[in-house]
Amino acid sequence: MSAPLNLLYTDIEDQLRASVRDLLTDRAQPASILARCETDKPYDLDLWRTLTAELGVGSLHVPEELGGQGASTRETAVVMEELGRSVAPVPFLGSAVLATTALLGCEPTDAVRELLDALGAGRSVGALAVPLGAAPGSAFPTGVSAQDGTLRGSVRSVGDALAADVLVVPATGPDGPGLHAVPVDQAGVTVAPVVSLDLTRPVADVTFDGATSTPLDGPAESALDGALWTAAGLLASEQIGIAEWCLTSTVAYLKERHQFGRPVGSFQALKHRLADLFQELALARATARAAADTPGTSGEARLAASLANSLCSNVAVHAAEECVQLHGGIGMTWEHPAHLYLKRAKADQVALGTPGRHRQLLAPLADLPA
Repeated sequence: MSAPLNLLYTDIEDQLRASVRDLLTDRAQPASILARCETDKPYDLDLWRTLTAELGVGSLHVPEELGGQGASTRETAVVMEELGRSVAPVPFLGSAVLATTALLGCEPTDAVRELLDALGAGRSVGALAVPLGAAPGSAFPTGVSAQDGTLRGSVRSVGDALAADVLVVPATGPDGPGLHAVPVDQAGVTVAPVVSLDLTRPVADVTFDGATSTPLDGPAESALDGALWTAAGLLASEQIGIAEWCLTSTVAYLKERHQFGRPVGSFQALKHRLADLFQELALARATARAAADTPGTSGEARLAASLANSLCSNVAVHAAEECVQLHGGIGMTWEHPAHLYLKRAKADQVALGTPGRHRQLLAPLADLPA
């Protein structure tokens, strides 16, 4: 019999949350994020190095024998929540979740160990070279081919590729599917930014034209699928963080804003909207916690990930929409950070599978008609 599901946060998780939140409060204020989004360097890599080198968040769910923190995806989910609350422009999803989890599915060769160590310590930034919208359970991508030790092909809309100095690339070759580690700083790799809805997590098209790579031993298809399933489940925690910030900031604003001599938040119609949103958030948090507690590709893990992703993505968008609307005119301005949360919520809604796609994946797992 499996252990009972624990949706509560542990003391260790609360301490981790406090450390991450304190750092983000100090280093990722909305004004600085907005200013950075208007430059050609949207990522805050100094903040990323502090998160990885000092707090160790880059290797939380990496086993100790591979040089990691030996924690679990529950702790990784806590970090995702806090990054969602601040929409911090750091490559956590691409490097610490997608690329790292794909590497954990490979054979622990010296090359894999070295790369895990570099990513976890913040000396390198990784990205998994798949479209950000790639859903788990999809066929192995065929856009890149490996021939005679080099890679050729392209991948569109790769998340966090602009910040990466090494890519984990799924490629097909004479021996079948494989994963390859590819340094970005070489003539055969082109990373071209594209217009991104989410200003704090840009995407880019990546082209390989004779790029040299290091083949990574192990079952490439299961390693890739495991990374996508794990990331889809953890993305729900980021969406919880987005929704929580939107609800909290909206409640605070409606307490301060007055009309007709009364706080706007005292009007019953607005109370009902916020109460409904609070209820949605509570339910969504439970599904996100369940997904964080059951990572992997088992039937139970896939069910939890699809349930969390399909629910939490819609709750995050609803919370962000309410945040913009209930802030009134100020919520429509560039200077107010509400639009950053709405854009992150909308981008997350289509990342790693849309809610509709996850409901399709969920149906057979829950014995429901598709």
